[in-house]
Amino acid sequence: MSRRKFDEMSDYDSSRDRKRRRTEAVEIEDRLESLIIRVGEKSTSSLESNLEGLASVLEADINNYKGKILKILIDCAVKMPEKTTIYTTLVGLLNAKNYNFGGEFVDMMAKKLKEALKACMWRTARYVLRFFSDLVNCHVISTNSLLQLLLTFLETARDDNSPQVRSDTYVYAVLSCLPWVGRELYEKKEQDLDRLLKHIEIYVRKRSRKHVPGLRVWRSDRPHPQEEYLDCLWAQICKLRSDMWQEKHIARPYVAFDSILCEALQHNIPQITLPTHHQDNTYLFPWVVFRLFDYTDCPEGPVLPGAHSIERYLIEEHLHNIIKEYHHERKQCAALLLDFPLKHKIPLEYMIVEVVLAELFHLPGPRYIEICYGSLLIELCKLQPATMPQVLAQAVELLFDRIDTMNVCCFDRFVNWFGYHLSNFQFKWSWDDWLEAAQLDPSHPRAKFIIEVLLKAMRLSYRQRIAEVVPEQFDCFVPQKPEPVYKFSADSTADLPGMDTAHRLESAIRAKGTVTEVLAVLTELPNPLRESEDTDPPYNPLQIQVFVQSILHLGSKSFSHAFAGISKFLKAFESLVGNHEEAQMLVLKEMHEVWSTHQQMMVMLCDKFLRTQIVSCATVANWVFSKEMVPEFTKSYIWEILHGTIRKMNKHVARLQREVNEARERRVGNDSDDSSDSDNEDQQQQQQRPRPSEEEIERMEEKLEGAQADQKNLFLIIFQRFIMILSEHLVRCDTDGRDFNTHWYRWTIGRLHQIFMMHNTQVERYSQTLSTLLFTQDLDPHILDAFNQFVALRS
Repeated sequence: MSRRKFDEMSDYDSSRDRKRRRTEAVEIEDRLESLIIRVGEKSTSSLESNLEGLASVLEADINNYKGKILKILIDCAVKMPEKTTIYTTLVGLLNAKNYNFGGEFVDMMAKKLKEALKACMWRTARYVLRFFSDLVNCHVISTNSLLQLLLTFLETARDDNSPQVRSDTYVYAVLSCLPWVGRELYEKKEQDLDRLLKHIEIYVRKRSRKHVPGLRVWRSDRPHPQEEYLDCLWAQICKLRSDMWQEKHIARPYVAFDSILCEALQHNIPQITLPTHHQDNTYLFPWVVFRLFDYTDCPEGPVLPGAHSIERYLIEEHLHNIIKEYHHERKQCAALLLDFPLKHKIPLEYMIVEVVLAELFHLPGPRYIEICYGSLLIELCKLQPATMPQVLAQAVELLFDRIDTMNVCCFDRFVNWFGYHLSNFQFKWSWDDWLEAAQLDPSHPRAKFIIEVLLKAMRLSYRQRIAEVVPEQFDCFVPQKPEPVYKFSADSTADLPGMDTAHRLESAIRAKGTVTEVLAVLTELPNPLRESEDTDPPYNPLQIQVFVQSILHLGSKSFSHAFAGISKFLKAFESLVGNHEEAQMLVLKEMHEVWSTHQQMMVMLCDKFLRTQIVSCATVANWVFSKEMVPEFTKSYIWEILHGTIRKMNKHVARLQREVNEARERRVGNDSDDSSDSDNEDQQQQQQRPRPSEEEIERMEEKLEGAQADQKNLFLIIFQRFIMILSEHLVRCDTDGRDFNTHWYRWTIGRLHQIFMMHNTQVERYSQTLSTLLFTQDLDPHILDAFNQFVALRS
């Protein structure tokens, strides 16, 4: 064999060996990852023996795969908080076998904590702090080192130059780790623990609570006090302290290895300097703890933990984490919730329903879209048909009983969820239990709830079906038949201006006339605004009335027909309406006149008018607050329209901002060599697009500034109109000697709160302008409180 041939074969064999070794290494890493992630799952062996065996396997592979093992353990510590004690035990066993490995793990966790704090990843930071706390139990970290870190976190409570939400976030992190390490600190460092708790007590007492009223689901504290999250957790920690730091929920597998772990050398946490406050930092929004059930609501069986027992906090947090991790997969999420550990020791169905409803009613807004919770509750009912539907029905009854003082944001979500839920169960419900609502004022929350639920249900069914499932006494609540009212109908006996033209226009449209032909028919109509031949009004209201009425009448068969008609004659709309606000307002008035009995159609048409720019966002806002809409003002669909309008404006501004940022990046060049592979595709796409000139960027920035000005103007219009109508009501009631706290007032002030809550991020940008121009100190305190509560969310 030639030398050259031999060398080629040797190179081939060497390459194949390298690939085989690389493949084997990947297989081993995957096996280690699987073993670590799955530890603690159901097994024929005990958890202790599994941990002991896994520690031995990892110790044998530490020399070759230390980096991979460290990374997996750190990821598990942060992403699987429900298994904290399992992984701390595993780290403790590894530390006892290999002190240097334990030190490297602590250093990397400290680095992870620093990164999380800098990036405002508060959940990650809290889980790292909790992990450190439990490592004290496993003799990996010294108690002095942990106490020093906890005191460092509490130093933020003394910082008067940063917002309260920053201090709240750090104090909450400290409190949330005490259930794990409180007993250990109590036994070994009681005086230091008392000093730490004294610091927290002083802070909790002095902190402002202006924000709390705006975050409550109910205005009343009956039957359950509504506590702010930090106050509630502090009360739970105080109860745990009085119980000598003994809790009954946390599994502590390291107790079985105490003889091994206590022999290990301990590490100190590297010194951590907290990042200073920056105005761009985002902190946890405060919230009020949702309480629906108490032990008297649960039948015989396991007792519901008390509101101030630490078990209630630990179980609820675990359930919330399951929803967070699996909310995209409702079937898996429901199965995991029902398979909760220690499920036989608690009334699990009640706690699950309370937690899911807490997520749904969370203020200022739920974490995920509302349908997520509705579909999850349906899945829970399917998996547990013997108990879950009954518990959910009991929850609905309790919510209905307390609806008189329910926050308007939560009222809307309750309506939306219940209507959806009924549609999945053939609209069957014990309606007879609510018959007394038929005797109430239609604006009373109970009556309004039933009205709005039936309207939502009709969107998911049809009117006749809804009318059949409710008792006769509810006929007053059944929605009107959704039919268009065409005032130029041939059957009409009224002699209205433009009647003949409307008939000719209808014939022209049916004959597939063009925009030019349609406009030609409308030109014969006189202009009521023209006072003399010399004047030339900007628009003709009679033409708009005839045209809008005709288009909507001819497109009344379905949403698609209506949208097609608007799209086909968009040029006609532009010609007749233009940018004149009065003309745009007239379009909306005529739409309401035609479709006053079909709320969903009006919602969809408003959205279509906005997308096609027939009307502006400001016009919609002014129309909502106009005198013509006073009878509709407290109906939910009106606010659905207004919130949809605000969202459309917010999305428009966000899109323009994104385009400007991308253009700036392309302008300066964003193609550095050290970028990650995951960004290469995006960068290649950006590189294919031409680099914008300074003039193009300036034009984009001008467009963005114009959109931001429109957004600001929209909020100014909305809040100004709120202030006007609420002030008029308060003055009128004061003059007449009447109580101002009417149903109308509560709905209206609730809607004002809702604007602040639902669009808090966008409104916050203009809070200084609102404070200067509208929400001044001379404003009535009842109105000003809504603004102050909103501002306090971030202060």
